[in-house]
Amino acid sequence: MTRVTLTLPDELHRALKEAAAIRGTTLGELVAESVVAYGIKPREEAERLVARARARSALSEAQALALAARETRAARR
Repeated sequence: MTRVTLTLPDELHRALKEAAAIRGTTLGELVAESVVAYGIKPREEAERLVARARARSALSEAQALALAARETRAARR
């Protein structure tokens, strides 16, 4: 497991400590849970998710790529 040093405003650090205490967890576990909830996943997990979605889709690879490109452009606007 990797250690990470974060710099947080004092108020946010206090809120994080309080939330961890209420949930009976550590700061690290709460931060890791929050990162996952934000949608950040290890590459292998993201690739499995995409593979499952493609398997369930009726789109061809070309259609899927075109849709992904359109959605990415729209999200970046």
